[in-house]
Amino acid sequence: MTTLTDTPSASGPTLSTTLVEALRGSILGGTLLPGSKLRLDELREQYDVSLSPLREALTRLVSDGLIVTNDKKGYRVAPVSADDFREVTALRMNLEVMALGESIRRGDEHWEDALVAAYHRLSRLEAADRSGDKLPAWEKAHRTFHITLFSACGMPLLLRFCNTLHDLSDRYRRLFLASNSPDRNVPAEHEAIYQAALGRNAELACDILRQHLSRTGTNLLSVLPDGEPDAAGR
Repeated sequence: MTTLTDTPSASGPTLSTTLVEALRGSILGGTLLPGSKLRLDELREQYDVSLSPLREALTRLVSDGLIVTNDKKGYRVAPVSADDFREVTALRMNLEVMALGESIRRGDEHWEDALVAAYHRLSRLEAADRSGDKLPAWEKAHRTFHITLFSACGMPLLLRFCNTLHDLSDRYRRLFLASNSPDRNVPAEHEAIYQAALGRNAELACDILRQHLSRTGTNLLSVLPDGEPDAAGR
């Protein structure tokens, strides 16, 4: 049983928010597999929560695209497919590139400091072994780096979309890494994006990011079946 805090402080997260993050981590980490049915009684027992915050958390994850629901059929982890991943990648190539350009244009010294810290944390982990139990630390640093790149865009809705798309893409990358070695080109591409962004070269940074997303997307597509998944996510 995973016990969650039932009485958050005034400034802390609500129970449903804490539950959202716990379920998100299980989905992205592969503990809850694509297409698997989510049984409310089991989740209530696992997290020691009542039905109300659990339903609220599931509804929020439905809006994020990580969970799907059908009339009277309950909840399932969103399935994966090549078509879905192509759409996610196409949206990332448009929205993240836009957010990066705006972030470079608007970012101040606090953004630069955050970007330096995020990149150096990521680069240390990329220089080491990323397999096994060391992968979650890289995943966290990788997400922080990408989100920091966009964080100064000045458009909260765009940033929210970028966060959601990154989560959706994360599932595919983790499935890829479960049976494939890390892409050796990724660290150099991250460094090139970082250097261009820090140097305020928006055009170059955006071009490298677009190529990075396209190339890594092609790699992941090579291990995905074509077509729409069935109801069980196969």
